[in-house]
Amino acid sequence: MIRVQHCQILLFYLFTQKQVNKAGFLEVGVQTYGGGLWHTWFDRDLTVAGRVMLKRGNGESDSFSHELVRIGRPILRIPTLAIHLDRTVNEGFKFNTQTHLAPILATAVKDEFNKLTGAKTENLSIEENASKTSAKSPSNAHHNLLLQLLAEELKCEPEEICDFELQLCDTQPSLIGGAFKEFIFSGRLDNLCMSFCSLKALIDSSKDDSLEHEKGVRMVALFDHEEVGSDSAQGAGSPAMFDALKRITLSVGNSTSEVNVNRAIQCSFLVSADMAHCVHPNYPEKHEDNHQPTMHKGLVIKHNANQRYATNAVTAFIFRHIATKHKLPVQDFVVRNDMACGSTIGPILASGVGIRTVDVGAPQLSMHSIREMCGVDDVSYSYQHFRAFFQEFTQIDVKLTVDC
Repeated sequence: MIRVQHCQILLFYLFTQKQVNKAGFLEVGVQTYGGGLWHTWFDRDLTVAGRVMLKRGNGESDSFSHELVRIGRPILRIPTLAIHLDRTVNEGFKFNTQTHLAPILATAVKDEFNKLTGAKTENLSIEENASKTSAKSPSNAHHNLLLQLLAEELKCEPEEICDFELQLCDTQPSLIGGAFKEFIFSGRLDNLCMSFCSLKALIDSSKDDSLEHEKGVRMVALFDHEEVGSDSAQGAGSPAMFDALKRITLSVGNSTSEVNVNRAIQCSFLVSADMAHCVHPNYPEKHEDNHQPTMHKGLVIKHNANQRYATNAVTAFIFRHIATKHKLPVQDFVVRNDMACGSTIGPILASGVGIRTVDVGAPQLSMHSIREMCGVDDVSYSYQHFRAFFQEFTQIDVKLTVDC
């Protein structure tokens, strides 16, 4: 039996593409990923982060490496149009994601001036480094200035940058706020919050005595690309999950029998953990009257008759029983009948490998905004609930009789 704590990682971002020059400004072309609240990206102090492919060495001794990068200071901004030039903006802020979301990197005149004078920005000689950039680098597609900023952060030369995947991100750090310091204000709570709670619960549950009597395998699975369908090598639609379960089962059981693999999966349990919708005080009508999750009241169990969530009576009972035993609060969510229901990768994995699944998540506001909000207490409740799940599922499952 394998107990899986699953979390999809949802990082809503603007993906950098190619250089743009408009009206005397150097801009960076971007591509939207997923269903973000893109209006929240305007007038924010932005930077870039991601991964870069670097070339090290010369000639036959060349080697290539994949390195992570994040520029710590604000270098980009998407300014809104002044109200004097759009008097109807407060009647509905409308924008074109192709033409209006390109962030400004610098002015063209300042860039040219620095090239002519050899002026340095952040200890960087633009003229010097630009002259070194080779045709093999992505300089023909991106501003040399951006490559130079990346090179300084990576402590390399611009011509050593072969390619990259960069995302725009907010430079404002996460913090605890509210009059009683009860809220967390942060980007990407959906779904880094559940990912953190799951990993910490797994690590801490592996340090206590419960592991000595464990008959199953505890694990956490983190996936990418949920917001765009999960059909990728890193997504839940790939065979990665089943392959991992198969390898673990065959390794632990010292057997090559597929029957053992199928049996192990049928005996396993998946907690699909993805942030939930807290009732909004200014829009309470958006929630079903009897299902309005609030902050500080624990994890939300999600239900949907049309299988947008994979929860059923048995899986909900197991998860709720753990909460009751440990005196942890728990809530329920059902979407209104006159509204479309979101989904998670819970149904994808449940239908893909036939594993018992419950969909849950901590309540939050401003989901998919550049700056999201959740309750401090719910982080603690989530961690405690996940840890208890890892510790006690085996004992609860043996007492459960279904369909007999």
